[in-house]
Amino acid sequence: MYDPQVNDYVKWNHPTNSDEGWVYFKCQDYITIEVGTKEKLDSLVQFHKKTHTLVVCYSQHWNELQFIKKRETANDI
Repeated sequence: MYDPQVNDYVKWNHPTNSDEGWVYFKCQDYITIEVGTKEKLDSLVQFHKKTHTLVVCYSQHWNELQFIKKRETANDI
């Protein structure tokens, strides 16, 4: 079974939809998949330049993930 890791690009084919993006966070119970970003409209926090849209995928659904590719660092976008 595929074990997703942070910085993997995955496609999640679930019954009602299909999502794809970078694995942004991982813990024992779930991962988050970054499916979109947009520039922030405010500058309240200087080091956060974008708003991230994330989808939660629980571990019982990891078998529905398809590994596409991996980036070596967060700068390899």
